[in-house]
Amino acid sequence: MAGDGRGRTLRLRETGRAVGRMTPGPLNAVTDVPGLLVGQTTLDDDERGVYSGVTALVPLALEEARTVPAGFHMVNGYGKFVGATQLMELAELETPVLLTSTLSAFRAADALVGWVLDRSTTPVTSLNPVVGEINDSWLSAERRPVTEAHVRAALDGADAGPVAMGNTGGGTGACALGFKAGIGSASRVVALEGGPATAGVLVQANMDGDLRVAGRTVLPEELGLERAGYTSPRGSCVVVVALDVPCTGRQLERIAARGVLALGRVGAAYSHGSGDYGLAFSTRVAEAPVVLSPADLNLVFTAVLDSVEEAVVDALLAARTVRAPGGRTAHALPHAVLLD
Repeated sequence: MAGDGRGRTLRLRETGRAVGRMTPGPLNAVTDVPGLLVGQTTLDDDERGVYSGVTALVPLALEEARTVPAGFHMVNGYGKFVGATQLMELAELETPVLLTSTLSAFRAADALVGWVLDRSTTPVTSLNPVVGEINDSWLSAERRPVTEAHVRAALDGADAGPVAMGNTGGGTGACALGFKAGIGSASRVVALEGGPATAGVLVQANMDGDLRVAGRTVLPEELGLERAGYTSPRGSCVVVVALDVPCTGRQLERIAARGVLALGRVGAAYSHGSGDYGLAFSTRVAEAPVVLSPADLNLVFTAVLDSVEEAVVDALLAARTVRAPGGRTAHALPHAVLLD
């Protein structure tokens, strides 16, 4: 989808701008990380006023290993992140990651458990489903639109191709920084001491604040547009980071923190009513985890910070304007802001 129905999706790099000096992967998306699939189910119904969906991130290593290394970081906890406590305690991820809407999170978690059990070849007596959410109720009329079939469609349809951005999957009803937003993704190739690695991010952007892009603050009001989203500070954002290095859980936790902190670069307010979460995991499993040197860790931090900033801008550029039947309008960021 393209912003405001203006043809194909525009990405930040097509405007002649880039974030940072590192080189992106071939797709400039989280699926550049080897061993990771992404699938999405989009619920977009203008007649019913339903704008929601599911985004699934599926590490292929879980087909052979029980868990992959993971780290979790919370900046503000006004939200529902299913499975967070076990992630923090054990530094392990044992299911795919789902992103959806607030009141669909628990139904999605149950559907994820069923999907894993159906595929398991050995008895499962305990499972920690991981589901992040954003509140898309400013646009979407139905509070629990996501069903088990929608979750399974996202999981079963996951692939390693380009990631659809904007009004898609778990970002279909998202608004961020005063504009229509949604799913964004980016990646960077990192030259580590042991060889090149890839860090990729996927952002479910739904936060309040004022957009900062191209060296200036861009307010919808100054463009003659109504501000999208709640007038009181309410919003949430989930940042997922994937890395093809089997790091320690502690280092992945620190990497996840940079993912959430990077939202401040584009103007996130981190308000009281927001759930701001970061999750980082490795797509590789090793008998002995890799402990990145301080120099390598700094490079990964930079890759994540730059990727998240670019992913949020790409989410805004990919989004299309939504006019809900109840009268609310979430305006897409005009491309002219970056093309001028």
